[in-house]
Amino acid sequence: MPAPTSPFADRYVERHWTSPDGLSLFARDYAPAAGEARLPVIAIHGLTRNSADFGVIAGLMAQSGRRVLAVDVRGRGLSDRAPDPMTYRPDVYAGDMIALMQQAGIEKAVFLGTSMGGLITMALTALQPQAVAAAVINDVGPEVAPEGLARIAAYTGRKVEITNWADAAAYARDINAVAFPEYDGGDWDAFARRIFREGADGRPVLNYDPDISVPIKAAGAGALVPDLWPAFKALADGRPTLLVRGGVSDLLSPEIAGRMRETAPDMAYVEVPGIGHAPMLDEPEARAGILTFLAGVA
Repeated sequence: MPAPTSPFADRYVERHWTSPDGLSLFARDYAPAAGEARLPVIAIHGLTRNSADFGVIAGLMAQSGRRVLAVDVRGRGLSDRAPDPMTYRPDVYAGDMIALMQQAGIEKAVFLGTSMGGLITMALTALQPQAVAAAVINDVGPEVAPEGLARIAAYTGRKVEITNWADAAAYARDINAVAFPEYDGGDWDAFARRIFREGADGRPVLNYDPDISVPIKAAGAGALVPDLWPAFKALADGRPTLLVRGGVSDLLSPEIAGRMRETAPDMAYVEVPGIGHAPMLDEPEARAGILTFLAGVA
């Protein structure tokens, strides 16, 4: 399967903003193509990931005429690590997104959230509902399947011994093969380059602070996703919303997705066949679904 791309995938500038508690946080800022002004998109990644996940879909959204800010949540990528690991939680992350909007002069945006990014979007809606014009929620819900939650909690923050990029690709495959069964060696090499960075000694190191696991361990894996049904209802009530689900996701079960669709009957829905948690959003079904959805948003 050739690696998908888009003409704007690497056309971003590096932006920094300051969190309420003084951290320097990072975003890839994709300028929109010429045309009618549209609301910007703020893209928020999953628990152990970073802004590199959004290269293809961010480029396509920019090409369609939207500014895209793909963020590194605190403790990930090029954003500062938090001195207090107990700040690694969704309400604090949501406050960081509000700070980004204030410092970037953005009053309202479309939010695209993968996994944890979807939870942050729900938390943000509770804190500042007028900031969220529309939302794309990628493979997460107001509750999650326990088997998927246990799988993610098992590797988050785990110390790994990686000596070279081949080891990094093997690690990426080990923890993600269940989600991407059709990936080949080249796909895993590219995956490793997104989730690892080169350390001071030249060896690959995971591109997140292992202490993001501290609040999870302190409260138990179930604390990753408390009861967010009221937040989801508030998000989807009168606001354009799209749910993307991996067809074989072990985190967002068909039952939970079905209940979400019953709760929000106007919510758009796309399922990506053969993909688990979470779709990379470079899959044809995801790309088409998101671009079609955004075409109907101001």
